[in-house]
Amino acid sequence: MKRSPAIASVINVAEMLAVFAGIVLFFSVYSYHFISVKTFLTIANQIPTIMVIAIGMTFVLLVAGIDLSVGSVMAFCGTVLSVALIDWHWAVLPAVVACILVGAACGVINGVITAYWAIPSFIVTLGTLEMARGAAYLMTASRTKYIGSSIDFFSEPLVIGISIGFLAALLLVAIGQLALERTVFGRFIVGIGTNEETMRLSGINTRGTKIAVFVLSGILVAIAAVFHCSRLEAADPNAGAGLELQVIAAVVIGGTSPLGGRGSVITSFFGVLIISSLEYGLDQVGATDPVKRLITGAVIIAAVIFDLYRKRLRQPSTER
Repeated sequence: MKRSPAIASVINVAEMLAVFAGIVLFFSVYSYHFISVKTFLTIANQIPTIMVIAIGMTFVLLVAGIDLSVGSVMAFCGTVLSVALIDWHWAVLPAVVACILVGAACGVINGVITAYWAIPSFIVTLGTLEMARGAAYLMTASRTKYIGSSIDFFSEPLVIGISIGFLAALLLVAIGQLALERTVFGRFIVGIGTNEETMRLSGINTRGTKIAVFVLSGILVAIAAVFHCSRLEAADPNAGAGLELQVIAAVVIGGTSPLGGRGSVITSFFGVLIISSLEYGLDQVGATDPVKRLITGAVIIAAVIFDLYRKRLRQPSTER
């Protein structure tokens, strides 16, 4: 018997919660300080950056693309924000708008080249990764620019120590999930990832949709840059190095298929929780960086294998 999308979504969320609970239980055995209010507040206030970027990455993977430039674009957007505030003496709102426009422009570059020249997004975003990082170094002379408290609003605690950034990120997750499930744009995204040629022959503007997805990803990366700079009160041109792998790992662990057509913003959120809790727990038990990389990589591979077998197990039920 075929499962409805709602039931499948509930099952996916339940699976993510079970994995998250398992990680919490495991580290609570090996670290007396893991299960505490401080731990969960620390994780909650550190993940808005990766959480927001993961929303955009979910949409990109759903159209069977990938965006390797997110870490460098975040650093570039952060440097634009800092230069606008410190060197150009702009007010906060115009500086944030400029930051978001730069992120959108990077998304346009990625989307147009990928969609109109049919170049794999892996190659395109690898190029923009280098360009954005280089631009960040040029704008800051390769030095960290301290912004101060002018944009610390998003990192301030609002409810029981939880930052405004985390609550804003949760709101964006809800909006992203609603857009995916309840809008024509969301259905187009899933359709393109499932069979782009069929969507094109049906009269759907597949190129425009793919460009819009990359622009959305760029805008979300810029918002994440604002959160990041707010928390550190500084813009670092080296920020976000390797962040793209962390984001992709979280989204894939959340069940979004790297081949496109299947995924969820909600489960990507749980993927972020899982990968962040795993890294924080490994830090608490004193794991070295090489060990953390080995374990995180193994978890990613295990998640992909599990997702593959889960899909195969569900295949017969959908055919009956």
